[in-house]
Parts: sequence; structure tokens; C-alpha cells
Amino acid sequence: MGKYVEDSKQLLEYVGGKENINAVSHCMTRLRFVLNDPKKADIKKIEAIPSVKGTFTQSGQFQVIIGNTVADFYNDFAAVSGVSGVSKAEVKQAAKKNQNVLQRIASVLAEIFAPLIPAIITGGLILGFRNVIDSMYVFEGGHTLVELSQTWAGIDHFLWLIGEAVFHIGIPVGICWSIMKKMGGTEVLGIILGITLTSSQLLNAYAVASTAAADIPVWDFGFAQVHMIGYQAQVIPAMLAGFVLAYLERLFRKIIPSVVSMIFVPFFSLLLAVMAAHFVLGPIGWKIGAAISAVVYAGITGPIKVLFAAVFGGLYAPLVITGLHHMTNAIDLQLANDFGGTMLWPMIALSNIAQGSAVLGMVVLQRRNAEKQEVNIPSMISCYMGVTEPAMFGVNLKYTFPFVSAMIGSCLAAIWSVFNGVESFNIGVGGLPGILSIKSQFYVVYLIAMAIAILVPMGLTIAIGKARGVDKESAPVEEDVVERTNSIELQAFLSGQTIDITEVPDQVFADKTLGDGVAIDPTDNVVVAPADGVITTTMPDSKHAVGMKLDNGAEILIHVGLDTVSMNGAGFEYHVEDGDRVKAGDKLITFSPKEITDAGHKTMTMLVVTDPAGAKVDFRTGRQVSIGGNIGVVTC
Repeated sequence: MGKYVEDSKQLLEYVGGKENINAVSHCMTRLRFVLNDPKKADIKKIEAIPSVKGTFTQSGQFQVIIGNTVADFYNDFAAVSGVSGVSKAEVKQAAKKNQNVLQRIASVLAEIFAPLIPAIITGGLILGFRNVIDSMYVFEGGHTLVELSQTWAGIDHFLWLIGEAVFHIGIPVGICWSIMKKMGGTEVLGIILGITLTSSQLLNAYAVASTAAADIPVWDFGFAQVHMIGYQAQVIPAMLAGFVLAYLERLFRKIIPSVVSMIFVPFFSLLLAVMAAHFVLGPIGWKIGAAISAVVYAGITGPIKVLFAAVFGGLYAPLVITGLHHMTNAIDLQLANDFGGTMLWPMIALSNIAQGSAVLGMVVLQRRNAEKQEVNIPSMISCYMGVTEPAMFGVNLKYTFPFVSAMIGSCLAAIWSVFNGVESFNIGVGGLPGILSIKSQFYVVYLIAMAIAILVPMGLTIAIGKARGVDKESAPVEEDVVERTNSIELQAFLSGQTIDITEVPDQVFADKTLGDGVAIDPTDNVVVAPADGVITTTMPDSKHAVGMKLDNGAEILIHVGLDTVSMNGAGFEYHVEDGDRVKAGDKLITFSPKEITDAGHKTMTMLVVTDPAGAKVDFRTGRQVSIGGNIGVVTC
């Protein structure tokens, strides 16, 4: 009998029995269930099981956090339940049945736009910087820096090279590429399709409105003429074209013999997709995109704009929890393209600020609780810089009232922002730095909106927290213990920037559910052992993580990237096996940063001490380290 048989029996009962399990698999730390009826899972009883560290639901999967002994637990659970596991991809596919239509659409949009966000944010910051130097008439008697200095004028001119590449060309090309990547198609065909939508041979989309109908160039086929119009910055036409190309390639792979498929599949797929894009899908997609943005613009500028702002500003944070917020990326881009700016994104940035300000209220309330501050302060800082998950999941949702306070502050700030017509050039950094993407004429108004988003959530959180006695909570008094002497220095397992574990954008790590730890944003690609010890756990299928038992008895987990289990081992190579004895500096895992980022994941790598009850840790974060440098001490 295994160690986890009794716990497995309880888990089987509390998830609703064998008949309620559609699929189950595990990653390095979690069991991943797809339940036929998620409501049958008794979460309170499940989280009371001794070996369970927590639960959460994401993308239709009910995930039970076990830790780095999850493989042993999984084996016992399979024996007890009689349920055979499936691959992570199959679990992901099965989980779609637990998603409603909106969640499925949001999931698709998220997978398409996630790889594009870094470029879009970069472009937004560049436009914001250009806004400061060429549109702010506040220097030397009402001039801009560009007017006063040829150097600034040259910088402004040069930076538009990147801005145009991101928004005019990069969006259609990136969307077509991302769709082909998601659909398992030939990615370079997606890139070429995107280029045909933005070719210099075509009339630029921004010049269509000012060009007389008779002057628009055409392809003249004798029997028909087709306008040669570009689709710069267009979202919907690029998405329609990308999906058509993906499905055409699938079709031709099925019907064309494999001996000539390399020649004819890409030829017919691309040719027909480009024809469809310019003859049919482009004009239709243009009208659909224009209609969507017109409806949103009417709501945000018309008679109901205050109500629109109140609803969107108040409910954006709950949308983040459901994942539906990803739908706003496409709408923001379309608004910016059609109207020269977006009033939607400033409200998103204000919502992030409001969540960070609620945590600031908790910082004030719990200032005497050093243990709580270890989570509060890093979560607040990361939220103000645009990463909301640690704040929302690690602090605000745990107490509920800070989350509601943030929603109220976000609602009021959004009303003020929309009432005054605040616009940004495009998507930017979703926190305090977001003001750089706001059009300069709205700076003062937006600063007031930011003040509302800071003061209201913080004030409400403090007031409610005091009424509930949260400010009187103190850190637990440590029991007297025998002085610990069995300490091991942990060396850097990668070169890069060390990051506090609470700033990791994954609630399981940020909440320290698995234990205290440290993360490194890597500048190299070989993970090495941080100390002497024995390899206790590997994941042969995914190869993205490894467990070790150090010589002083401490157990650690090293996890490469976020959600990289879904890559099924692509881009990862193990240098060790279970039971291997390793020395500090020995190679453990080699990974491909490019394949991880291309898959839409972060390369941030975490080290977690998974037995916090039996170990005391002290990590050094917020600095650049090289492999072998000191990152902390673990004592047992």
C-alpha cells in the first residue's frame, strides 16, 4: 500500500467519485482534473486532506496542489480510483467542455494575442514617449522638444520606425503567424499571409478615407476588378484570413498524397488564402471590426458613457479571474486603429492601480505583521507595475473586502476618465507607468483618475479592515527552538535577476502554497544544482522541473518557466535521472528560451523549498547573479 492511499480515497470521494472524473493527469506539483460536474467537488473537504496544499480552477481544469510528491500521490490515486491518466493535451482538450462559449472565445483570443503582447506594449511605450517629445507644448514658451531640438526631432522620426512596425505591420502579420502556430500549421505561411495584407503595393489602409474612389488602385482581371487595399493595423481581417489559411492547410494535407504534399499543400493553401483575404474576407472583416469598434465607441462616448464606464471599471477585475479580459485586447487594437486612440485601455490600467492600492491599504493595516508584509509589499509593487495576479490572488481575494474596495475605486476612476474623454494611443503597461501611453492633453485629468484609483481603495480597505479588527492581527509568536546549525548555502541555479517568489505571476508560487522560494529571470539556459544532494523527482514527459533532497534534508523543487508543462517536453533536455547524486553546479536541465517564449510562456524559473515546516530559509532577491553566486541559505 502506498503512502497516500487513504488521502487518495478521500480525494476520490470529495471530487464526486469515479463517475464524476472525465480526465486526470498531473504536472510537477498538481493533479489536474476535468470533472463532469465541477459543482460536486467539495473544496473545503478536499483542502482539509493532509497532503493537499490547496485547490483552484483554471481554464476548465480543477487543480489540486500536492507538491513535488505528486507523482507518488497520482500513482496511489490511480490505483484506488481505477482511473487511468491521460496526457496534458488531452486534459486541456477535455476541459473545454467546462467552459462556456465566452470562455472558449476568450481562451482562443488569449492564445492568439499572448505572444504579441510584449511587442504591443513596446510599441505603446514608444508612442507614449513620442507623445511627450512631440505633442507637449510646455517647453520654453509653449514649444515641444521636437520643435526646439534637431536631436529630439531625429529621435522622434527614428522611433516611428518601430511604432509603424508594431502597429501598422506587426499586428496583422503577428496575428496570422500566431493563429498558424496555435492551429499547428506552417508558421512561415502565416507570416507571408500577413505581409500580403500590409504590402507596400497596396493602398495604405489609413489613406483609404482620403482617396477618391476612382483613384483607388485595382487588380484588373478583365472580367472583374478588385481594390488593392491594405489592412494595416486591422485585427478582424487578419484573424479571418489566418483561420482560413490554417483550415485550408489541414484540408489539403488530408487530400493531397504525402509524396507531393511539400509542394502542393503550401502552394494551394497560401494562394487560396490570399485570394480569400483580399477578395472576400478583408472587406467583410473590415466592416465587422468597424461595427464592433463603433458600438463600443458609441457606448463609451454616448449618452450612457457614465454607465458604461461604471460597469466596465467595476467589473474588469472579476473578468481577469474568469479569463474573459483577454477579449479586450482585440477591441482596444480596433478602437485605436479606427479612432486614433482608445478610451478602454486607460480604464484597464486604472483597475490595476486600484487593486494595488487595496493592497497598500492592507500594508497599512498589517504594518505590525512582518509575516504578512512579506506578501503584501511585493504584491503591491508588482501590481502597480502592471502584474495583478499576486495582489489579487495573494491578498485581496483572501480577505474579499480589499477586492471589493478596489472594484469600487476602479469604478469611480473609470467614470471620471470616460466622462473627461481620456484616451491612450494604444495598449501600454497596465499600472502606474500606464500614464506614458495617455495622450498628453489628458495628463492632468488622468492624474486625477489615478488619485481616485489610489485613495478610494486604500481608504475603504483601511476603514473596513479596522472595523473588522484586521489591524490588530499580529504575526504568530515563534516557539523557542534549538539553534539551527545544519545550514546549506544555496547557489544560483541560473544567471539572471533574482525575484521575490511573491512577485511570480502564478498564484500557486506567489502565495507560497508549495513553500517559500526565489525566482530567477534567466539570461542563460542551463539549470544547475544549487547545492549537493540527490535527485528525487523528474518529469520524463515534460522535463520542465526537477525535485532534489539536499544533504541537510531539505527538499526543493526547481520549476522552469510558467505553465511549461503544456509544452510536453519540447525545448527541454534532462541531464539527470531519479536517484542521481549531484554536486552544486552540476547540470540538471537545458531549455530553449525561444521555444518557451514562442509558446507564449515566461522563462522565469522558480526554486521552492517544499518542506517549510522542517526548514528555515533566507533568500536574497532583487539583484543580478551569475551561476554559483549566493542566493540564500536553507537550514534544517
